[in-house]
Amino acid sequence: MTPERIVVSGATGLLGRRLVQTLLERRPEAHLVLLARESEGQTAVQRVESIVQEVCAPDQQRAALARMEIFSADVSRERCGLAESEHLSVAGGATRVIHAAATVRFDHPIQEARRINVGGTHNMLALAEEACRRGSLKSFTYIGTAFVAGLRSGLVREDELEAGQRFRNTYEQSKCEAEKLVRSRMPGLPAVIVRPSIIVGDSRTGMTTSFKAFYWPLRVYARGWWRTVPGFPDAILDIVPVDFVAEAVAHLAFDDRALGRSFHLCAGPGGSATIGEIADLAAGFFGVRRPRFVNPTLFFALLRPILLATLWGRRRRILRTGRLYRSHFRIRSVFDTTQADELLGPAGIRPPRVMHYLERLFRFCVESDWGSRPAAPDTAA
Repeated sequence: MTPERIVVSGATGLLGRRLVQTLLERRPEAHLVLLARESEGQTAVQRVESIVQEVCAPDQQRAALARMEIFSADVSRERCGLAESEHLSVAGGATRVIHAAATVRFDHPIQEARRINVGGTHNMLALAEEACRRGSLKSFTYIGTAFVAGLRSGLVREDELEAGQRFRNTYEQSKCEAEKLVRSRMPGLPAVIVRPSIIVGDSRTGMTTSFKAFYWPLRVYARGWWRTVPGFPDAILDIVPVDFVAEAVAHLAFDDRALGRSFHLCAGPGGSATIGEIADLAAGFFGVRRPRFVNPTLFFALLRPILLATLWGRRRRILRTGRLYRSHFRIRSVFDTTQADELLGPAGIRPPRVMHYLERLFRFCVESDWGSRPAAPDTAA
């Protein structure tokens, strides 16, 4: 059989680095082609080498790097920022393409979000289609988000996309447009769509390399900087640990039954938690008072303008940044996971219930001082 040659974009992100580790472990015969951006004075090669040092034992690092090709790339640019010869080299012999690169910022102007998320998907599809023309491609796996559902409420099914929904931010809108683009290419491309919910740290150790999204409001509350929540305690929060998502993506990318389908990688109806449940657990763990829940319409119409006029310093900055999360404290959508369970369950890949590993996330936040220092994570299973 032809050895697998797996192209991965976004290899240095929270999910991408865990996916690289999972592919190295689960596919020992595979060759990895990693597309990574230069950043913070580091080349793409240096960034990937640092990941290998983190995820591989010292005696395995040389062998891991020998199985990799690393390209400095920017998926939002034509040919992913690669020279024509490099682009052809990446596509040549590629058996799997996994597109994990994206911006997850909520505050990008829509044109910037589209440039990265939609444009990046367009360029990765072009690379996959080149591999398909050459006869080597077996699957293109697009990593989207469950929050393409936007402001929908009730049960959201895995095969649904456009339902007239409105969006909380440009991230959700641009990811919906990107998924629509992938779906339009499915008749001629062996594509798989996976939709994680909010990705957090490892379910066993709590370790994370990103303290955005779920972590920002948690930190503000845990530090005692703010306890008024413009939302409802029964609002639903669906989060999933990065280890589950990486395992699921690595499995579905190789399952022919997944082709042409989309899957929610979510805690789902039986595993998600409410904002109130999470807040109660956080209050006890961090030793802070329970939050005050305020009707969000009242808060943003009346209270927030008054507070903006009277508060200064950190609390004013929190009030401004917190506006990005205004809709996340009143989510009423639940993500169906029937199709994902069908293919992942028999392989033993299941998302843990949110309340079962939440304290491990909290503990890592404390030990790492919210990412400002190295931490020795809890290794309990």
